[in-house]
Amino acid sequence: IYHVHMKDVWWSDRPTRSGVFGGHLEFGHRDRHWDFRSIGRGRVDFEGIVRSLNRVGYTGPLSVEWEDIGMDREFGAREACARVKAVDFPPSDVRFDAAFERDVG
Repeated sequence: IYHVHMKDVWWSDRPTRSGVFGGHLEFGHRDRHWDFRSIGRGRVDFEGIVRSLNRVGYTGPLSVEWEDIGMDREFGAREACARVKAVDFPPSDVRFDAAFERDVG
């Protein structure tokens, strides 16, 4: 993995008139089954993504790829950047059980 784009999406809990693939409706249309959302306002599990990236040793950038038809872009960009920074965390450099070990020497 060389670069990660963080992007969120919302999808409906129930069938919509357009179906899953959108039926070529414009983003934001009430009959769409899914739409891009500002990071943290959709259904993507960003903590799970960061944990997986940490497990494989990824140390590259987390770039915001922002789209949300229902939100002002300047507001959304600021909020999305803050949310990505909040969800990004370094992995532990010790095993959890190591805290309970004692030197018996």
